[in-house]
Amino acid sequence: MNLAMDRETQFQDLRPLLFSLAYRMLGTRADAEDIVQDAYLRWQSAADEEVRSPKSYLTTVVARLALDELKTAYRQRKTYVGPWLPEPVVQPAGTKPMEMAESLSLAFLRLLESLSPAERVAFLLREVFDASYEEVAAALETSEANCRQIVTRARKHVHEHRPRFTVDRERQTTVLREFLTACATGDPSQLTALLRQDAVLYTDGGGKVSAALNPIFGADRIIRFLMGVARKIPGLGVEFADVNGGVGAVLLLDAGQPYGVVTLDLADDGSIANVYIVTNPDKLCAVH
Repeated sequence: MNLAMDRETQFQDLRPLLFSLAYRMLGTRADAEDIVQDAYLRWQSAADEEVRSPKSYLTTVVARLALDELKTAYRQRKTYVGPWLPEPVVQPAGTKPMEMAESLSLAFLRLLESLSPAERVAFLLREVFDASYEEVAAALETSEANCRQIVTRARKHVHEHRPRFTVDRERQTTVLREFLTACATGDPSQLTALLRQDAVLYTDGGGKVSAALNPIFGADRIIRFLMGVARKIPGLGVEFADVNGGVGAVLLLDAGQPYGVVTLDLADDGSIANVYIVTNPDKLCAVH
């Protein structure tokens, strides 16, 4: 096997990992694919002495590219219309569970938005992808001591805001089914029974379609909003799916095209703590 073929094989073997890293850093599929493609071009032209380990080299390249992209993206998201949610990764219901699915949920990726770009990159490399501090330092082009401080800050923030319990998929599916049925039938009493009083609804329309311009706090306000949507867009179809490694659903218009993607966060008592609805058509291009 010649050197070019060997490099091609090594890259293709690592591509799923590199995309997984880039997506978690950026929250959008197209941007993640662009980062991975750029890393491929750099990989093909890298001198042999630069590459001690293909995985380490490519992970560092992807992290650096993502860091630059994040700095721009974070500035742009300040003027984004309404709440910004990650682009959902949708697969048929019952698909083999994704690796590291816990770090892929819309809730977790939205939490990462509250970190600085450097904190996000450092946290993901170290805590999710198990990179060494030497590799994190190379990606951020700083010292290992500084990296440890960055990771510590990020870890503290994430742990303070992350749920400390897990909910089984069967319970998630049951609650999501009851929630969507209540929305479709316009039953506010059923929604009241499902939602925590301090629940929060996030809708991402991106200014392209009608959606709430701010998060909606409180069960009563959420119910009024959902009842309004049900009246304006009656008869939405529902197809359950795996969304970012968890339980979710795709809402379908009469012609079968996706209207939105829905996922829920459940509290430890099984009630709904957060609702996430992505309706921005730019983020539904890959949903079939």
